[in-house]
Amino acid sequence: MLDLDSIRSAHDRIRPYIHRTPVLTSARLDAASGASLFFKCENFQKVGAFKARGATNAVFALDEETAKRGVATHSSGNHAAALARAAKLRGITAHIVMPSNSSKVKVRAVEGYGGRIVFCEPNQQAREEACARVLAETGATLIHPFENEHVMAGQGTIAVELLEDVPDLDIVLCPVGGGGVLSGTAVAAKTLRPAIKVIAAEPAGADDAAQSFREHRLVTQQQKNTIADGLRTDLGAPNFAVIQRYVDDVVTVTDESIIAAMRAIWETMKVIVESSGAVPYAAILEGKVDCGSKRVGIILTGGNVDLDALPWLKF
Repeated sequence: MLDLDSIRSAHDRIRPYIHRTPVLTSARLDAASGASLFFKCENFQKVGAFKARGATNAVFALDEETAKRGVATHSSGNHAAALARAAKLRGITAHIVMPSNSSKVKVRAVEGYGGRIVFCEPNQQAREEACARVLAETGATLIHPFENEHVMAGQGTIAVELLEDVPDLDIVLCPVGGGGVLSGTAVAAKTLRPAIKVIAAEPAGADDAAQSFREHRLVTQQQKNTIADGLRTDLGAPNFAVIQRYVDDVVTVTDESIIAAMRAIWETMKVIVESSGAVPYAAILEGKVDCGSKRVGIILTGGNVDLDALPWLKF
């Protein structure tokens, strides 16, 4: 069951293997937004993204007999690298199904951690079918990128740390793709601070979470068109159930705003954030969140960027 107790247990389990990431501020970005912004920098996390938390918790929660058979997943990159790293730490094998259009920097990261990569066509059906074949052939345990309570609990440790460092937040902003980090964040934040607003942001070209939220049913999309590659996944059913209960709103932003947000963070804060991680700040740039005079926590989910393909060189 995903609750604050399971999130705190996850924190105890993974603490030796992760960074407690810093919370950064910027007077310039505060002035531009009219709010006090607190950036939780998971771009400084192991593997360069928050995914290290959930994958590590899931791998180290396995019993010895199950762990010996290895683990497997499908992922466009950050969860793939995180699972490969967690498996290496535990001394077991990780089988990773990756779309053929995955970022080169993320493929190299998986290879660097010893993950065994199987490439597939870049769509959800192909990912799931390839992963099913790997599971059947190897007997490995599926560690789903977001439809796994141990993964969600691990991601929820971000909000625990954020609210320990900045306990009086009015709003927490989080990107949403499959919904793993949003689920954990929402449960932790609402339990620790019931009055807080939890708002998710996603690209307009991959807005299944926003549609699902508005229509009160799980909506899927065949085609997703966004620069934010980490948010092209379909929203998970168990994640949607958590979102319906704990999340206050889901807003969408354009790719142009994502690029502007990404660049503003790079130039102003002097830190690298990837396109998916810049989506929450893009929502502030677009005025999609009423944050005037409020204290806003923003989760910068990752910093894995292909430096040979910077987006502002294309637009």
